[in-house]
Amino acid sequence: ADYLDNGNNKMAIQQADKLLKKHKDLHCAKVLKAIGLQRTGKQDEAYALAQEVAALEPTDDNSLQALTILYREMHRPELVTKLYEAAVKKVPNSEEYHSHLFMAYARVGEYKKMQQAGMALYKIVPKNPYYFWSVMSLIMQSISAQDENLSKTMFLPLAERMVEKMVKEDKIEAEAEVELYYMILERLEKYKEALDVVRGKLGEKLTSELQSRENKCMAMYKKLHRWPECNALARRLLLKNSDDWQFYITYFDSVFQLIDESWTPPAEEEHSLEGEVHCSIEQAVNFIEERITEESKSSRPLRGPYLAKLELIRRLRHRGCNDEYKLGDPEELMFQYFKKFGDKPCCFTDLKVFVDLLPPSQYTKFIRQLLDVIPLAAAAENEVALPGDIKALQQHLCVVQLSRLLGIYHAMEKKQKLAAVRELMLRYRHGLEFGKSCLKTELQFSDYYCLLAVHLLLDLWLEGEEAAVWQCLTLLEEGLSHSPSNAQFKLLLIRIYCRLGAFEPVSELYSSLDAKHIQHDTIGYLLTRYAGSLGHYAAASQSCNFALRFFHSNQKDTSEYIIQAYKYGAFEKIPEFIAFRNRLNSSLHFAQVRTERMLLDLLLEANISTSLEESIKSMSLSPEEDDIPWKDLRDNRDLTVLFSWDPKDRDISEEHRKLSLEEETLWLRIRSLTLRLVSGLPTLGHTIQPKNSEKTAENGVSSKIDTIRALLQQLEAAVDSGKKFLEQKIQYPVLGPPPTRMAGFFSNGSCQCQTSLFYLVSDIYELDTNGLEDSAEIQERIGNSFKSLVERLTDLFNKCKGDLIEVRDGTLKTHPNLLENLVFFVETISIALWVSSYCDSVLRPFKSNLQKKKKKKKESSVAMPPVFTHFLDYVTELQTLTSNVIDHIKGLEIILTALKLEELSIKDTLLLQEEKKFTKTVQGKVQSSYHHSVQEIGELLKKRLDTIKKLKI
Repeated sequence: ADYLDNGNNKMAIQQADKLLKKHKDLHCAKVLKAIGLQRTGKQDEAYALAQEVAALEPTDDNSLQALTILYREMHRPELVTKLYEAAVKKVPNSEEYHSHLFMAYARVGEYKKMQQAGMALYKIVPKNPYYFWSVMSLIMQSISAQDENLSKTMFLPLAERMVEKMVKEDKIEAEAEVELYYMILERLEKYKEALDVVRGKLGEKLTSELQSRENKCMAMYKKLHRWPECNALARRLLLKNSDDWQFYITYFDSVFQLIDESWTPPAEEEHSLEGEVHCSIEQAVNFIEERITEESKSSRPLRGPYLAKLELIRRLRHRGCNDEYKLGDPEELMFQYFKKFGDKPCCFTDLKVFVDLLPPSQYTKFIRQLLDVIPLAAAAENEVALPGDIKALQQHLCVVQLSRLLGIYHAMEKKQKLAAVRELMLRYRHGLEFGKSCLKTELQFSDYYCLLAVHLLLDLWLEGEEAAVWQCLTLLEEGLSHSPSNAQFKLLLIRIYCRLGAFEPVSELYSSLDAKHIQHDTIGYLLTRYAGSLGHYAAASQSCNFALRFFHSNQKDTSEYIIQAYKYGAFEKIPEFIAFRNRLNSSLHFAQVRTERMLLDLLLEANISTSLEESIKSMSLSPEEDDIPWKDLRDNRDLTVLFSWDPKDRDISEEHRKLSLEEETLWLRIRSLTLRLVSGLPTLGHTIQPKNSEKTAENGVSSKIDTIRALLQQLEAAVDSGKKFLEQKIQYPVLGPPPTRMAGFFSNGSCQCQTSLFYLVSDIYELDTNGLEDSAEIQERIGNSFKSLVERLTDLFNKCKGDLIEVRDGTLKTHPNLLENLVFFVETISIALWVSSYCDSVLRPFKSNLQKKKKKKKESSVAMPPVFTHFLDYVTELQTLTSNVIDHIKGLEIILTALKLEELSIKDTLLLQEEKKFTKTVQGKVQSSYHHSVQEIGELLKKRLDTIKKLKI
């Protein structure tokens, strides 16, 4: 066992063998040997050895524990349940084995058996937790039940009765048990009863979370629409803590609900269960004013009361009755708020919510008013006035962010924008002085100046100013050198490099972000969208692996979390874990990465290092199966991960999100169908049958061709939907979701090529079943298909021609679309070759039969059917075309190497000396990335050329 712990598996196996020589039947030694075998890659031997021991139904703890470890490493948790089922039969009173059995069921989600195991445990050892494990398993059955009716009429009422029995017998001990009772009542929609539990004696046990009882009461009051109670409770909690924002929201909601219902407090008794109720706007206004007065006496400044006042104004305006309540002018209130909190980074996000209250005509005046109160000092007459300390810097930054939000920067002319960029960068560099003592992991105080400058330059770039994008990269790289852990700099660099078609610098930037756990799903798209499409195949494989590793481990990890939740009685977390697992399993990104990863593997290996058939087998792909949960696809991408200070009309909207999800799903459907069609090619494999058994033997295969024809129709439909979608010509915001590759796929002709290749498969199959004799028409059709395919592929190649990077008026311009077209070309030619090798497998046997006939008849000229000549011509033309592309790529490599970036006269004298150094780095990175892409594409095409040469019949 020590050897196993230290990772020395070979020694562990040797030691186990020594032991087994002396004691033939030492179970534990056999299992430890099996673990060693499993870890050295001998899975089958390990499994056989483990089953040998399991068959003997061991009951010693060591063997059981060791087998559990082994099965877990084999990803076969269902075997652990069998193991403990046997152990429990033999040792029926063991608390330990029963609880292991319960946990084994929990790993595989066998809720019904968990319920039984829990009760069995409780019978042996009447401890409360075991009883409630059983109750929780009933709730789990109700959550996982397909039929909601069943869950509400059977599982939940049973769980409720079980808990009530404990309540009646006064056996409730722990907080978790009360939580569980509350959870059952809430799911049964018995809100009144749930409220009574929380407010009653049992509720006193709810102590672990702050305000746990109050929050639960509030939730129930809302469900029951008991607005007086909501209001009184929120009011009471705000008196205790006037900075708790959620209770302000409840307070306002309930006041307006009560006004709309024209509720009046009863004359005699209490207003409500929770005490006094406010049911008029006057009371609300006075209540907020009192909170502000109270705040002025508090030892530290609180933001809540001031923001609540703005919130109330907003709601009153919304109802069209603001002016009569004399709450003050929003502009003045925001100005006062800025004076109080302007030096806090949260000031901008606080005010952002309320800028709608300002009339647009007041924007410039408002900003000027804010600037006037910031202590800035200029060294000389015409110089920029700079802040003297961090406090003033924060205030100034807040104003600059607000100016961007109010669209003041957007309205500037090009010249003004460039001047603004210069000023922002001056302020950025000046602000670095305040952060000299910052650690590498801390952000510089003035980082946002740099980001805002980049946003301005991005505006210019989108307006057609080519040089601006290089300046963006320059400034971001400079910013990153001073603030190496600023994620915003990295994310923006990733987006811009990708837009320019340079993937190489992105891998390193992304890995330095050190994305953890769920982030592989929420921001992984930044990486996986571009890696493969820009020709960085190795990096694409790696980035897909990162993501897939997370998704696959999620399955295993979630079971462990659930088990921990049972052990510690955190029952309310269990449904959350299950929901989390489902959210990840139906993740759009997960489905995309799975599909693209398999297409990529086929592209890099099929018919190069292994046959197409073997590749598909190793991925256990089949054309009939579709493992994507289309109905439940969840878009878990975080599309607002990049900071933006844009006004609402320029920012990413709900509409953009919906459209982006639709586009991603359409593209995924096309990719998934392509993958399934390719995976169907080997199933059509040619089998020589004697003539008469033809019809019977064909049944298996003919259903395969039907599958392929059905998939082709689906692909046609998906392509049509895709084209319809693109007709809308949607433009996402520059920092919004990246568009898919669909537009390029249609416009460069790859789509038509790939579809006609799959139609060709259908024709070749027909030729295969009809034979050569009377198939002149099919042969002609196939010949024409070959011709038009070569024309289409040549067209596609023509769309790849041109310089990838050119120097225009002293600025670099990249053409990422040419690179994407090249990548599509490689993919399309690979599909063409897989289809050709299917043609080859059909035509070869025909040819050898003809040659046999020829020998029999001893005739010198048996006419060769035309399809052979067509195929030969086609393969020869494919070979020529591929050689031409390879030559073109060599040419691109030479041009890219020869690009002398030093000579780029960066006319922009705006650039300071230190900036020039960064510009050089940036342009070098882009050049090197393109060079790398072209090399990888060239290498892959050379391998493909070798496979073409083998196709001569």
